[in-house]
Amino acid sequence: MQSSDLMVFLEPGDVLRVEVDSTVKKQFEGLIRERIAIVLRRHEVTAGTVRVTDRGALDYAIEARLETALRRAAEE
Repeated sequence: MQSSDLMVFLEPGDVLRVEVDSTVKKQFEGLIRERIAIVLRRHEVTAGTVRVTDRGALDYAIEARLETALRRAAEE
């Protein structure tokens, strides 16, 4: 994984949990979580675990990676 990118992992679960591991966690964890929450609401996700490993990704990258992970998970 390169700088300014992130990886998203989804797991089934009974409650919604979001785990953020980021090189910029101290400064931007709140903003990362906010962007994740927006996408999850858009897709009406209410349960499961979302794990994000971030290396300073911008908002559009966070949204794109999470959108892709959700769509792939829905196909399975």
